[in-house]
Formats: sequence, structure tokens, C-alpha cells
Amino acid sequence: MRILLTGAAGFIAGHVAEVARERGHDVLGLDMYLDAAHGPDATRDPAILPLDLRHDALDEHLADIDVVCHQAAMVGNGVDAQDLPAYAEHNDAGTAHLLAAMARVGVADLVLASSMVVYGDGRFTCPDHGDVPPAVRHEEDLSAGRFDPRCPVCGGDITWRLIDETTPFLPRTSYAASKVAQEHYASAWCTLEGARAVALRYHNVYGPGMPADTPYSGVAAIFRSAIARGEAPRVFEDGQQVRDFVHVRDVALANVLAIEQVADHPQGVTPYNVASGTPFTIGEMASTLAGAADATEPELTGDYRAFDVRHVVASPEAAAHGLGFRAQISPHEGIAQLATAALRTR
Repeated sequence: MRILLTGAAGFIAGHVAEVARERGHDVLGLDMYLDAAHGPDATRDPAILPLDLRHDALDEHLADIDVVCHQAAMVGNGVDAQDLPAYAEHNDAGTAHLLAAMARVGVADLVLASSMVVYGDGRFTCPDHGDVPPAVRHEEDLSAGRFDPRCPVCGGDITWRLIDETTPFLPRTSYAASKVAQEHYASAWCTLEGARAVALRYHNVYGPGMPADTPYSGVAAIFRSAIARGEAPRVFEDGQQVRDFVHVRDVALANVLAIEQVADHPQGVTPYNVASGTPFTIGEMASTLAGAADATEPELTGDYRAFDVRHVVASPEAAAHGLGFRAQISPHEGIAQLATAALRTR
């Protein structure tokens, strides 16, 4: 198959291209080399076309393409309301222009990089009120060291549960809102064009080559960078925040399986969580990294931000049944390897 890969110079897309080529596919890469991700003096791969989805002509590059794998995005938290325009301009407008060009040329299959952030916080179960979203965390609880949210109905204790792809969207940041919008634009395009899309909702992606100390850095890279500086990883709250950490090589495989099978899916957007299936706390992740690097033990700071997600853990079953995808690298193994893996410094 011939694949158009956007954001091809990025962390995840680079691994997608590698796995796709290993499986015999032809990949045409595009990237605008956004300064926030790559720096103003980034070395450009001559095999990747420098192109801005919002402004540059796309039709000629789509002419002989079978599937588009859309990884290009401005990422990071985007927790300030002043970030909203930038995320809308890059992620939403870029996706809209790409889909319009695909419609003009007649490319009807899309694999879209989405994210767990579309769900916002995880979902919980109250012994009295069943499955509930978490109530907003209040300053008096956080300052007293009560970090788990309460039931929004009775204010009592709740326990986290796995979320599946039917969980409603509750975006909490500019980035999350833009990912929801991307899925909605893809859905509209599918309806208008009789097309098919697979939206891969990545959970916490980590692995070799991940960016260090940029807006793209996740918590794994932040801790890994601290260890490289000889510092203890600083863990917010009590370290018991539960996540799913999924290795970038597994994320790449999920993308290529989706590329190979999107044409077999029904019209519309089919979402899949891309996760390891192994719940792991942020404290465990920091300790695993520090232990593998023979570094200083993590520091539990007790610091908090009211808008942070407490727990969010996915069910991987839909991707297993729909794509035949199960992660191969456990977080215990992969995070230990990350302790000595090279990061990208732009």
C-alpha cells in the first residue's frame, strides 16, 4: 500500500514509518517542522516533504495514495485558555484542509491519531450511584491530601474503572478539545464522502526517541530528563495516579494494522483505545525508571494542580477484536528500557 504520513518527522510517526516499511508498504512523509516540536534549527530529513497542511497544495501528493495516516498535530497540555487559538489553527484547520483535499482526489481511507485526552478524567463507580464521572476536585480536599475525586451525586468515595470507546467526550484542555474536533471533522467527512476512518486514541506513549523538555514531553520524558541531570524525579500528589503507559513500538504497530484494515471497516469513524492493558501508577513509573538507571529515588512532592486528571485507564479489548492488536511490550519492561534510551533533544 502507498501511505501518506503526516507529521512524519515526529516521535510517533517516525516509528509508524519504520514499521510500515518493514511490512512492505511505501510511505510518503510530510511535516511542517513546527518550531515548538523540532526547534528553529532542526535538521530536516530530505525524504520528508516540508509542507503545511493549512496552506500548501495537497492534491498532487494524494494522487496515488491508498490510505492517509494523520499524525500531524500540535500537542502538549494547552492548559491556558490563551492556547485555544493555536490548537484550533494547527490541529483543527490542518485536519479540515487535509480532509477536503482527500475528498477532491478521492482518497476514502483515513487513520487518525487521536488521544485518551478526549475522555478527560477517567470514569468511576460509586457504591450507591453506579458508574459516574468524577466530581470537580476542590481546593480543601487537595490541600488536605485527598487527591481522589468524589461522587458528583453524594460526595462519597468512588473507585476508578476501565473506560471503553463508548465513554462520552469530556475534554479538559485545548489539546483535548482539538482532538475531539478532529474526530468530529473525520466523522463529517465520512458521512459526506462515504468514507472510512479509524481513530486511534493513544494512551501515555513512551519509548526511545521521545522528545525531552519540549511542549511535547510527557511525564515519562520529564522524569527521564531529571534522571539524566542527576536529579530525583518529582512526583505530584501521592504518586498513586493510575495511567496506561504504552510503548511507541506498539503504537506504531497499531497504526499499521489500522492502515491495513481500515478499508474493511464500515463507513464512519471507528475508534480504538491504544493501550498496554496494564494499569501502572505514576509513582511506579518513576520508581521503575530510577531503579533501572540506579538513580535517586523519586520525590513525592504533594504538589497538585486542580485540573490534572487523577485516574484514566483504558480497556484494550476493542482494538484486540477489531484490529487484532495487543501490546507486546509491558510497561515494566519498556519503562526500564527507557531509563537508558536516547531522547530527542530537537
